[in-house]
Amino acid sequence: MTPEQQFRAVAAEKIMIFDGGYGTSIQKHGLTEADYRGNLDLPKDQKGNNDLLCLTRPDIVEGIHAAYLDAGADMIETNTFSSTKIAMADYGCEHLVRDINVAAAKLARAACEKATAKDARPRFVAGSIGPTNKTLSISPDVNDPAYREVDYDTLKADYREQCDALIEGGVDFLLVETCFDTLNAKAAGMAAREAEAAAGRPVPLMLSFTITDMSGRNLSGHTINAFWYSLRHLKPLTIGVNCAFGADLLRPYLSELAKNADTLILAYPNAGLPNELGQYDELPETTAKLIRQWVDEGLVNMVGGCCGTTPAHIGAVARALAGQKPRQVPELPVVTRLAGLEPMHIAA
Repeated sequence: MTPEQQFRAVAAEKIMIFDGGYGTSIQKHGLTEADYRGNLDLPKDQKGNNDLLCLTRPDIVEGIHAAYLDAGADMIETNTFSSTKIAMADYGCEHLVRDINVAAAKLARAACEKATAKDARPRFVAGSIGPTNKTLSISPDVNDPAYREVDYDTLKADYREQCDALIEGGVDFLLVETCFDTLNAKAAGMAAREAEAAAGRPVPLMLSFTITDMSGRNLSGHTINAFWYSLRHLKPLTIGVNCAFGADLLRPYLSELAKNADTLILAYPNAGLPNELGQYDELPETTAKLIRQWVDEGLVNMVGGCCGTTPAHIGAVARALAGQKPRQVPELPVVTRLAGLEPMHIAA
């Protein structure tokens, strides 16, 4: 079977488990700038460049992958959230984009193969594609609403470079996550589809929305259903929501999506909201209890964690959801579904 066929077969039987945050685990190592830099000759300070660790400290990335797999994850993501040329420009590492993505994919692939060799359970690798630090929909200059720091073609080309490298490294899927700008997500989705065609093998797409305030919209102003309608033509394997809030505050928006998305849903919340020091205090058992409510309401097919979550959180979630039934994908009537900032239906 193809990875997609395997994934769908597992998803039909159980709630699948995704991994958790990487930054949280990396911070616990107390790394110095020299740890990030390694022996690379780079012009800027590299502290905080977590993706670079795939080249300079692969042992740390491998250890995090292994911890999530041991905790019960069916799928892990590559440590490549910021591995585009645009995002790496902050560190002067644009020339390392391909190397980072290929190395990251190989690390995740090897970790999955090692885990599967122990118990014969299939494990999957999702190539993590973050939103970059630029937006196509909004001007960064309040005095010039028409101004953009980047254009669509440039952003799509940068995403394409990342997608090509992740596929070369051996990922099963491409996960465009933390989508705060729907147009950015469309550029990434097109890049992923082009890379898939060029690779000559199926590499399904996954998409994940992020809410920026309690209105339930992303930064470009779209509701979660408007986001889905804007991107459903890409036929993603999963659609969902991540980051922003904890599982309790995400639940009403996830409920809306679950009724309107005729594909699998992957959702991975933060460990609650950060405290005044920017730290996450929510205990693993609390996260697991809140996510269990999602499952009891039939909202999800796969769950994991985002900011502040650790292997302990994922382990608690896996235990809480063992034996639970996954969401049933609804059969929706055939109508025209369009979106501005709000979704719109045109019935026959």
